[in-house]
Amino acid sequence: MDKHLQIFITVAEKQSFSKAAEEHYMTQPAVSQYIRTLEESAGIRLLERSNKYVRLNKAGEIVYHYGKEILGLYTTMQHLVDDLMNRANGPLAIGASYTFGEYVLPRIIADLLEIHPDIEPAVTIGNTAEIADLVAMHQLDVGIIEGEFNRKDMMIEELAEDEMVIVASTENKLFHQKAKIELSDLANETWVVREHGSGTRAATENFFQKADIQPVRLMQFSSTQSIKESVASGLGITLLSKWAIQKEIKYGDLKIVPMEGFPFTRAFSIITKSPFQTKTLEIFIERLRSSKLLRIF
Repeated sequence: MDKHLQIFITVAEKQSFSKAAEEHYMTQPAVSQYIRTLEESAGIRLLERSNKYVRLNKAGEIVYHYGKEILGLYTTMQHLVDDLMNRANGPLAIGASYTFGEYVLPRIIADLLEIHPDIEPAVTIGNTAEIADLVAMHQLDVGIIEGEFNRKDMMIEELAEDEMVIVASTENKLFHQKAKIELSDLANETWVVREHGSGTRAATENFFQKADIQPVRLMQFSSTQSIKESVASGLGITLLSKWAIQKEIKYGDLKIVPMEGFPFTRAFSIITKSPFQTKTLEIFIERLRSSKLLRIF
């Protein structure tokens, strides 16, 4: 691996030559020499320096962006070569959208580690768009995302169906005013929704379009947990995966709104970038495919 590139990325992330030196067990002058050599090779300065800061300039941003991808590819290559002689072990960078990452993935990883204790999973949770971008840049080995997804630079495998329902506080007037709840009643409610880029937000907007309703008010939160707390507190209603609301339904904090056509389903999908997979990644994906947890509903 190119040491100059590795040290440059550390300096950029730490915004400090001294902290980079500590990270690589080197002297600060040695780090400075590595950076000078890289800049001479590139034919341009990559960092703006002063007594108060170290930061990337435009050229540095380009080198940092592609440098991260290069190092990710190098790591994958090394693991693939190691796999020819060794059993499944070492790091596995997993990305997951919020619903899968928070409510399904932990139990699958626990099952995986019972059989393969030498695997070292590192999990990143974000919305579907964020996870896809990290997989594309080789910062993640695999992503599990939700909803409709179509990118030609990715390999996509549908994994399981996710059932989604409308939920509200048990005290919501929807449950007490009418024997049958109509779509027009939902339009008059405040809808608590996820941010754009989220699979759950995409599913919610898809529902609005198909039902031909325009809610009077939207309230946006960036996590499923904050949405559940808000809805349980009476701030509005929402559309969520059954996976995300098991405990709240069990303990009476939330109640499913009975509507014709629900639950409706969306897909959980596996996304990868490289056609080559380490033994560790192969084992993890096979564990996903065979998991009984995904057939709970």
